[in-house]
Amino acid sequence: MSTGYLRVLAVDDEPPALDELAYHLRADPRVARLHTAGDATEALRVLRDDDVDVVFLDIRMPGLDGMELARVLRRFARPPAIVFVTAYDDGAVDAFDLGATDYVRKPVRAERLAESLRRVMGSRVVPAHPAALARAEEDPTIPVELAGTTRMLPRSAVRWVEAQGDYARLHTADGSHLVRVSLATLGERWADAGFVRIHRSYLVQLRLIAELRLVNSGYVVVVDATELPVSRRHTRELKDKLVRAAKQDWR
Repeated sequence: MSTGYLRVLAVDDEPPALDELAYHLRADPRVARLHTAGDATEALRVLRDDDVDVVFLDIRMPGLDGMELARVLRRFARPPAIVFVTAYDDGAVDAFDLGATDYVRKPVRAERLAESLRRVMGSRVVPAHPAALARAEEDPTIPVELAGTTRMLPRSAVRWVEAQGDYARLHTADGSHLVRVSLATLGERWADAGFVRIHRSYLVQLRLIAELRLVNSGYVVVVDATELPVSRRHTRELKDKLVRAAKQDWR
């Protein structure tokens, strides 16, 4: 890594897709060496014999799939960066949970892979300070689509979340992003980060609640000047959490 070039492994069980991915990666000057594998078993064989900086990994494969392989790679003493390359968007949240550097949708484009390689270089060429690594673990990212490009959105940027069928809309200070994950799933995964359920359709970052207000139809909370309804079943728990949070702030 001292020269700035990358040792890359591309994994896909479909030969045409693997050939296309390999073609684009070989054409990038930052790729010093490229290995390819048609399944997880072959990929692990490569990783046993050679050092690899980043794995471009298909998700849906027979046998051990991409997500399962990524979990194995995380246990390596020096785990490679992971870039998921997939035709589907339903793995985005799991990818973020696994600390993926990027999430690229098929069909792959040369400029999109170039952006992924830039992200890998930026995250791995300069050794991270332990404090920076700790902050990254505390504030993971989630892949979102923005104007045809996958962007890694920090969880700390999310102000509140709105259910939209099987999807969730992440609201930030400058817009919103739709991701394919249920509100219930995010509620479970983000509870330790301060997100609280206030309604069957809303999840809110507790520290960003400016007001809890009684209106004719019940309670609402105010986040970024937006009123969000609080269901009767969540009112008591929300009040308790707000009181506990206020007491901690005054200690």
